[in-house]
Amino acid sequence: MLDELADLRAIARERGLSLKALVREAAAADIERHRALKEGAAVFRTVFARHADEFAAAFPDDELPGGPQTRAAA
Repeated sequence: MLDELADLRAIARERGLSLKALVREAAAADIERHRALKEGAAVFRTVFARHADEFAAAFPDDELPGGPQTRAAA
């Protein structure tokens, strides 16, 4: 923990920031990354749902037992 704090202080110094500003910047970047991942996952689910039969035909070995009904529940 102390090594991490020392590393954070060193990085903040290198960037010309206070430790508080560095942590705030890191948190904001993590929040943005999380939002982008959620949005990307939602887009993927929409595309997959629209083309589920095509995916099933293209990748039959990846289909769950039980067919399309099981796919929606997974």
